[in-house]
Amino acid sequence: MGFFDRLKAGLAKTREKLADKIDELLHGSVKIDDELLDELEETLIMSDVGTKTTEKLMTNLRKGVRKAEIKTSDDVKKFLSNQIREILLEEEGFTGVEVTPPYVILMIGVNGAGKTTTIGKLSAYYKEGGKKVMVAAADTFRAGAIEQLEIWAKRTGAEIIKHNEGTNPSSVALDAVRSAVAGNFDVLIVDTAGRLQNKFNLMEELKKINRIIGKGIAGAPHEVLLVLDATTGQNALRQAELFSKSANITGIVLTKLDGTAKGGMIIGIKEELNIPVKWVGVGEGLDDLRPFNAKEFADALFGIEE
Repeated sequence: MGFFDRLKAGLAKTREKLADKIDELLHGSVKIDDELLDELEETLIMSDVGTKTTEKLMTNLRKGVRKAEIKTSDDVKKFLSNQIREILLEEEGFTGVEVTPPYVILMIGVNGAGKTTTIGKLSAYYKEGGKKVMVAAADTFRAGAIEQLEIWAKRTGAEIIKHNEGTNPSSVALDAVRSAVAGNFDVLIVDTAGRLQNKFNLMEELKKINRIIGKGIAGAPHEVLLVLDATTGQNALRQAELFSKSANITGIVLTKLDGTAKGGMIIGIKEELNIPVKWVGVGEGLDDLRPFNAKEFADALFGIEE
């Protein structure tokens, strides 16, 4: 099964909640009236698209209906698909592989979002692209985090920099940066804690790691990727808002898309916070994480075939 088919399968629950509901609303309708549009607006909000984004989509949709450009269920789905694609389109042609070494990726996000697993999949992706990869176990607070990352490093063939549990995370990051430079590594992926004693401590620690990396390699980190669990819906938007206050987030990794009916939330995050989606995960396999494609996502969300 190709990645688009896996993406489409992963979005099945979200599609059932959104696209199938649109079909249900419009089935047998002679015309698209205000009452039907109000129900459609409620459907978008219930699909975790977000209030602000829904308002924008519905304003444009109503204009299309008034101009008689939108008349059928298929017209509505194609229109919304194109609108969503435009909202999400940011890094056209992004593949993740074209990097200038040593390329540093800082991974952030709450515990349970799939951050460490994503690091493993990213390692595999870059190794597949012929890159020399190192990972740094700077999440020194969560029990088992270092061991978990070590398992992924062995599985993917990446080098790992690790210290003992409870070590200062910044010292791990500094050691990793120096080792990446000395060893001529192409990519360094740094894990970070998802929870400390409180949110303030967590954010301050992230700022410190960011500064340490920048001192070791000019311009680093080159990517700050926020890992979000698609199953959390609008909670993901709150997480993105929180982390964006302390980190210059360059992109989002959307995980667990295959197990949720809330995939629409990523549209709201991009529209409201203007943070592009860079990677999307649709399963547990090493090859189930791929660079995000806005058109594929929008088409899979509405079940549109080429």
